[in-house]
Amino acid sequence: MDNTVNTELVVIGSGPGGYTAAFRAADLGVSVTLVDKSSSLGGVCLNRGCIPSKSLLHISKIINETKSSSDIGLSFNNPKIDIDKIHKWKNKIISNLNNGIDSLAKARKINVINGTAKFLSANELSIIDNQKKTISLTFDNCIVATGSKSTVIPTLNKKHPSILYSKDALNFIKVPNKLLVIGGGYIGLELATVFNSLGSKITIAEFLPSLLSMVDEDLIKPLVDEFTSNCDNIYLSTEVTSLIPQNDNSVVASFKQDDKEFKDVYDNVLICAGRSPNTEKLNLGKAGIQLDTKGFIPVNQQRRTLIPNIYAIGDVTGNPMLAHKASHEGKVAAEVIAGENSIYDPIAIPSVIYTSPQIAWAGLTEKELNEQSIKYNKAEFPWAANGRAMTMNATIGKTKILTNIDKTQILGIGIVGDNAGDLISEAMLALEMNAIPDDIGMTIHPHPTLSETIANASEILTGSITELYIPKK
Repeated sequence: MDNTVNTELVVIGSGPGGYTAAFRAADLGVSVTLVDKSSSLGGVCLNRGCIPSKSLLHISKIINETKSSSDIGLSFNNPKIDIDKIHKWKNKIISNLNNGIDSLAKARKINVINGTAKFLSANELSIIDNQKKTISLTFDNCIVATGSKSTVIPTLNKKHPSILYSKDALNFIKVPNKLLVIGGGYIGLELATVFNSLGSKITIAEFLPSLLSMVDEDLIKPLVDEFTSNCDNIYLSTEVTSLIPQNDNSVVASFKQDDKEFKDVYDNVLICAGRSPNTEKLNLGKAGIQLDTKGFIPVNQQRRTLIPNIYAIGDVTGNPMLAHKASHEGKVAAEVIAGENSIYDPIAIPSVIYTSPQIAWAGLTEKELNEQSIKYNKAEFPWAANGRAMTMNATIGKTKILTNIDKTQILGIGIVGDNAGDLISEAMLALEMNAIPDDIGMTIHPHPTLSETIANASEILTGSITELYIPKK
C-alpha cells in the first residue's frame, strides 16, 4: 500500500445523501473522510441527473409557453436553438453547485479522496485514487451512499452513438428528427418532454399497460393527453425486441405488442428502463454484507446494515430512488453515528414528475388504497375554478385530497398542473403534522395563488367551500 489513512467515519459517495451525511456528521464533531470516484462532487443527481434535466425542462417550459401564447394574444417566431449556449448555461449551474459542495466540505475540514473504494473488511477500505495510487483507509464507521445507474436491457445492450441513455441525452449534440424513448417512467417522460419541445418527433414504447404506472389515472390523464397530441406514437404493453444500427447511424427498432410485430427507423433511441443500485464494485461480501433479492442493501430504521458499524443510504437501499429521501436518510445515519437518538420514520415521501404539466403526490394514492381495500373520501378541486391558474393559462390542473371515511386523517394528496412540485410541500407538512382538512381549510392562503387549490380541496371535505357550488346530499 502507498499510504494508510484512519478516520472515524468514511462516506462512500458524494451525492445528495452522501454529502449531507458527511456534512451533518462533521457538524456533530465526527472526523469525516468523503470518497467519490469523481472530482466533481454531487453524484449523479447534480452532475448527470436532477439538475441538468431540470435545466433543460426549464427551457422546454419556455418553448411550450411561447407555442401556446397565441391563445392569449401573443405571437413569437420559432425559437432558435443554440445547443452550445444551452450546455454552457446548464454546465455553469452544475459547476457552481459543485464548487459550493467543495467549499462546504473544506469549511468543515472533511478529507475528500477522489477514487474508487472497495471493502477489505468491516473496518478497512482499499481506495484506488485518481492518480492510480492505492490508499488503505481504516474506519470506525462507514456510510455506503454509492447511488444508482441506468438499467441496461441485456437484449438491447449495444454500444452505438445513436443509442443513448439519460446521461447521453442530457449532453445532446443535435436534436434528432425522430426519437424513440424506451420506457414510460418519469425519466423517459421528462426527457421526451424536453426533446419534443426542441422539435423531435417522439415515439414512446412502454412495456407496461400504462405510462407512469405508479400514478393515479386522473393525475396522469392531462399529461397523457399532452403526449397523445404531441407525439407520433405511444406504444403501451410493448416490448422493444431489437435495435439494429444502420450505416447512416439510424436505428431500426423491432417491436412486439400482443401478437403483433412491427418495425420502424429512428435517428436516435433513448433507453430509460429504470435504475439499478451501484453495489457490484464495493466487494460488500468482505464486509459481511449480503444483498436482498432485489439487489439492495438491507438496513434498519437507523440506516444500519447487519454489520453494526456500516450504514447504507439512498438508492442502494431500495425504492423510491429519490435524492430527497437519500438526504434525509443521510442525516439520520450521521446523527446515529454521532450518538444521537435518531431514526428514519417519515409519514410519507413526496414524488414529483417534472413534465408539462407537472405531477406530484404525497402519501397514499388511490391505486394503493384500492389495492389495500382501504375505504376513503376524495375531494377534487379543478384548477379551471382557480383565478391564478386562469391568469397563467394553466387551467388543466387539479388538486385532490384523500382522507379516511370520517375525515379525521389525511391519507394522501395529489396535484397535477404547473408548479405541482413546489405545491406538494404543503401537503407533506400537513401529513407530517397529522393535520386534518379543517386545519388546511382554516389556514389563510394568499390570493390569487395555486396554493389556494389545496385549501379549496380541504373545504370540499369540510363542507365550507364557496368557490364551487356543491349541493348537499
